[in-house]
Amino acid sequence: MTKIIALLMMASTVQAAELYDQQTGKYLGQLGGNPYAVDSTSNPFGRYGSTLSPDSINNPLGNYGSVNSQNSPNNPYATNPPVIRR
Repeated sequence: MTKIIALLMMASTVQAAELYDQQTGKYLGQLGGNPYAVDSTSNPFGRYGSTLSPDSINNPLGNYGSVNSQNSPNNPYATNPPVIRR
């Protein structure tokens, strides 16, 4: 029983990794893989996961999702890709 309580306590303190613009500090979503979380980059209907949102790394035409953008993790030569913080 104490092992279960300890695991629950550890799970509640674990923070998901978050994406931020290096230069502006703009929040770009959570990298948790939860497609139901409101701010998840895996939520196809959310602000940070939609392929249509300007704030999404999944938008192929957006500032943070385009393979040509200097702010995109999808551009291997980007000068300002998002940083991951916990």
